[in-house]
Amino acid sequence: MEKAKLNELRAQLTIARQQGTLIEVHNIPHDEYFNVGFVVAMDPTFCLMISIDWDGKINGLIVIRISSIDKIESNTDYLLTISEKTKVAHRHDYFDLWHVQQFIDDHPDFSRGDLLNNALNDSYTHRLPVVVGTRKYKGADDFTGLIASRDRIKLDLHYFNERDLSSLWSYEILLTQIDYVRVRGTQAATGQQIMRDLFQN
Repeated sequence: MEKAKLNELRAQLTIARQQGTLIEVHNIPHDEYFNVGFVVAMDPTFCLMISIDWDGKINGLIVIRISSIDKIESNTDYLLTISEKTKVAHRHDYFDLWHVQQFIDDHPDFSRGDLLNNALNDSYTHRLPVVVGTRKYKGADDFTGLIASRDRIKLDLHYFNERDLSSLWSYEILLTQIDYVRVRGTQAATGQQIMRDLFQN
């Protein structure tokens, strides 16, 4: 990615964080899917966002590699719609079912320093599932599982395949190949239930 575009993305993320703006982050090419949320923190390589789903509620935390982002948008009709939905979610007390904001407030170090390693360490230490998207698959697939082992270069993810639950599968992932990691949200919670009930893990 050219340096000028990367600098522009960083500037947009910084402004969104400072202003508390809800944004769209498009990091999967040629795909209607994109991330919506609020920027919590940035480091030289990744940004940390509180992810907001289609229903206007918090869907966990996502760490996104900045160089994987194609574009960032704000003030779209879609975001206006989501903003209205968040009002309903607040009013009826389902905006933050996973207590993500409380987690961020109670663990300030999570939002400082190396954001990718913070997220991976938290999930590894507490045996919480993660959702990992890699450069290789570019959103065509991501992997939900538990980190079995890790070091500074790679991790070994024991993940499940929804179309083949005969066993857990193993995937060695280089940290340099990770485009995004989702933690402490809906996918992590459902992943935890599946792994507990179907794999006694």
